[in-house]
Parts: sequence; C-alpha cells; structure tokens
Amino acid sequence: MLIFLFILLLLALLWWWGLRHAGADWGGPRVNWIDGWVRLLCRVVHRQGANQLDLPKHGPAIVAANHVSGLDPLLLITASPRPLRFLIAEEEYRKPMLNWLYRLSGCIPVDRQGRPEKALREALRALQQGDVIALFPHGKIHLDTDPPRKLKAGVARLAMWSGAPLLPVRIDGVAGQGKVLLAPLIPGRVQISQYPALMIDGANFEAGMLRLQALIETSAQQTSSAD
Repeated sequence: MLIFLFILLLLALLWWWGLRHAGADWGGPRVNWIDGWVRLLCRVVHRQGANQLDLPKHGPAIVAANHVSGLDPLLLITASPRPLRFLIAEEEYRKPMLNWLYRLSGCIPVDRQGRPEKALREALRALQQGDVIALFPHGKIHLDTDPPRKLKAGVARLAMWSGAPLLPVRIDGVAGQGKVLLAPLIPGRVQISQYPALMIDGANFEAGMLRLQALIETSAQQTSSAD
C-alpha cells in the first residue's frame, strides 16, 4: 500500500512539475506537460538560455532555422512562447512510436518523394488560421562543415503566399551535432539567435532566399565578429 501511494505521489509530482514549466499553450494538458519537460531538458542538460523568440503575439509567422541534430525541434520549442507546427518528413511522421505525438502537436508531414505541395497547402491553411510554422529549409541535417546545400524554396513560397513574416533563426552550441537520437542526451551550451524578419514577395524572392541562407548558415560568433 505504501509503495502504491509513493508511486501515485511521484506520478502526481511529475505531472505537476511538467505543467509548471510549460511555456506555451498547445490546447491540451498532455502536450502542455510534454512541453514543460522539453523545456526542462533543454535548459538543464543543454543550458539553453531563457531568451524567447520574438514572435507576433497573434497571427501567422514562419520560423526557419539551420538543422544540426535531432535536438533542434526541442530547442525551438523551448525558445518559443507559442506552439510551433513543424513540417517533418512523412517517413518520420509515420513512425508508430511517435506518430501520436506528431499528430497531437500539429506536425505537418511532407511527402518528399511524391507530392510535397500537399504539405505546403496544409501549412498555408495553418498560417491563414494564425498558426506559427517551423521548418528546417535545408531539408535534412546540414552542418557548417558540409558542402553547400541550396535551401528548399518552399519556405519562401509560404512566406510569399501568406504574407507572414519569415524569421531566420540560428542554432549554435549543440554538442551532439550530426546525431539524431543521441543528441538530446549529450550536454551542450546552446545559443539561439534570431535575426530581423524577412518579408518575401515576387520581386525579392531569390534575394530573400539568399539572405535567409546567409543568416542561418553564419554562427552567432561570426556575426558578432563581423559587427
């Protein structure tokens, strides 16, 4: 009986602790609880600062970041005061162990081999509803030491079609770069840098893409040195 009560108390404490540290309202207690533990992981293990992304309080926005590890979505969630709807590869979205979580958090699957435009249409509808879309325009993990890789144009198309601000974000300090499952477990000192929003239209489409690529591929340390 005492063991049962202890377990019950422990579960209640874990539930309370997760909700206490939640930083965004995802529309339900389960996903809010997960949000709280994600933020604890990133702030304790990865020493991510308390600075928040400067998002509009209401209305659409697009967060576009470099992609160095499987930890990156958790870091962006921790930095965001609002829920983020991620575009993710369909093969990842369909994984049985994680599909429930991806659906619960509003992720949008991208069929990279077939019809990626379907995901763009769904993302556009989400933006029109006032949601915040987050994506990694390199399309896969891409380190600074890797050969140059052109960004996927879908990010700029979404910004142009929706009129939403495109927010370039740079992730630095991840110790488990290049890793997926192990990255959240390797302690680091993460820094999230946000740059001024880009407004994309037909006249500056290519220039906007080049500007976005330059920002997310330049470390915060290099930017400070240049200043």
